[in-house]
Amino acid sequence: MNALLVLLVLLGLVVLYGFFIYNRFIKDRNTIDEAWSGIDVQLKRRHNLIPNVVETVKGYARHEAEVLEKVTAQRTGGRMTDINKQETEISKALVNLFAVAESYPNLKANENFLDLQKQLSEVEDQIQLARRYYNGAVRIYNTRVESVPSNLIASFAGFTKREFFEIEVAGEREVPKVAF
Repeated sequence: MNALLVLLVLLGLVVLYGFFIYNRFIKDRNTIDEAWSGIDVQLKRRHNLIPNVVETVKGYARHEAEVLEKVTAQRTGGRMTDINKQETEISKALVNLFAVAESYPNLKANENFLDLQKQLSEVEDQIQLARRYYNGAVRIYNTRVESVPSNLIASFAGFTKREFFEIEVAGEREVPKVAF
């Protein structure tokens, strides 16, 4: 009788532990969704600013403005890899646009352009912060999905790994050249 009671208590503890792990997965998934929402808000802010930048730059650097316009028109959402690729293209186009703007003294002195450049810089900082928060939440979740014993609950309940959100800007990962 005592052995049966001990077995029932152990079985009950295992079931409770399973519920605990399952609820942690739900919490982690909701944190990831909330973090993605923060990224999405910042990306929308950036996409709302870009048409103003394009209009301001058009008279000076028509080709670069058209490239930026084309890239932003392609924004569709979808899978994380597609979003990463699209946002990387937009970031590259913005970097190129601001590099070209250096060649146009009148544009560099344009108050509207300077204000838009400042706003975009602030949005880029916010995107970076939101991206770090999101990727941290994904890291914690993915660790649980792959770790024993929570991986058993994950596979049983259909929790799968999530992709990180990475925007790769040209030159961001290059080793800086140092000359003495």
